[in-house]
Amino acid sequence: MNSRERVIAALEHREPDCVPVDLGATPSSGISAIAYGKLKRHLGMTAGHTRVYDVVQQLAQPEDSLLDRFHIDAVDVGRAFNADDSDWYDVPLADRQTAQYPAWFHPELSANGSWIARASDGTVIARMPKDGTFFDQSCFPWLDGYPDNFKSLSEAMGKVHWAALVHSPWERAAEPGFYQELRRRAIALRASTDRALVIVAGCNLFEWGTFLRRMDNFLMDLYLHPREVERLLDALMEVHLTTLEKVCRAVGDVCDILRFGDDLGTNDGPFMSPILYRRLFKPRHARLCEYVHKNSQMKTFLHSCGSLYELLPDLIKAGYDVINPVQTDCRDMEPDKLKREFGKDICFWGGGCDTRSVLNRGSPDEVRRHVLERLERFALGGGFVFNTVHNILPDVPPENIVAMYEAVEAFNGR
Repeated sequence: MNSRERVIAALEHREPDCVPVDLGATPSSGISAIAYGKLKRHLGMTAGHTRVYDVVQQLAQPEDSLLDRFHIDAVDVGRAFNADDSDWYDVPLADRQTAQYPAWFHPELSANGSWIARASDGTVIARMPKDGTFFDQSCFPWLDGYPDNFKSLSEAMGKVHWAALVHSPWERAAEPGFYQELRRRAIALRASTDRALVIVAGCNLFEWGTFLRRMDNFLMDLYLHPREVERLLDALMEVHLTTLEKVCRAVGDVCDILRFGDDLGTNDGPFMSPILYRRLFKPRHARLCEYVHKNSQMKTFLHSCGSLYELLPDLIKAGYDVINPVQTDCRDMEPDKLKREFGKDICFWGGGCDTRSVLNRGSPDEVRRHVLERLERFALGGGFVFNTVHNILPDVPPENIVAMYEAVEAFNGR
């Protein structure tokens, strides 16, 4: 199989010739710029650049040479944009290594060494402390309550750093002819690689409530002001379905996977009861999945952190083909349990290496043993794409990253 065939087989619960592998195909399956730069130095790779394509999370866009080295099977369509040197400029990272930011992103350096990002009207929307490694949201547009109507929804969303400082290709979405250019570049990328193509579309619902109202307020709103929540969700659905219509028309026959996002879990369980999820979110999630399945060839991929065990039956019925990051260190998220109960119904994209305590703190030998154990548990019968539990963070030793991918290669017989 080639990489694309391998990924599709896994997503369709057919056992591929070997376990497909991801690094950087989504902003929840990638690597921090600091960790990436250290990894390149460790490997003696001096060519190229450390390019921070996701400025909020400070994630690097993995270069082709690294994707080839680790036999990576999927890529983000966003890499087809910002391909020229003029699209980037040099910046120092928190550990003083040199990386590059996209040309459109120019945060302000404060006197105390912290960084500030502003919206176009000057509102401070995100901050990164001195020696920090990601930007925190600092503007919650509807902190004091819901508006009478949602005519200002797009303006409010533009004050949230996840939207205002969005990763490629979406920073260009307002440009004339964007979707035609997205199609052209996606077709060219597909012709140049046999890797599966992923397009990130977001379409968050629960999370947009937390971005606009702040987490504490929105969690109370779910119980105290459900009518306001439903008004907001309906307004968001209009925005998301409009986006999906354009995405499916542009690349629905070119890309293989569409990635949604909505963090629904904590360490100990969902943010809400399954009953409340079924009332407020499941019908809308189902409508988003249905639209993609009816109007494209793409599989639907949900990024959702935390303990999702109680919600997985509903997420499967809603139509998601893939779940990520498979946070196996949370309650009820043990690999054997997940594979046994849900392995025939949803593909696990992640869970291959614990980033909270093993990849960052273990020895290379411990990492290898851990990864091989996870592969034995998840890989049988397909339905698994190897990836870490969320992004590889700055504190991960490069030796451990190499050990992780060496274990995958050994399992795959390479």
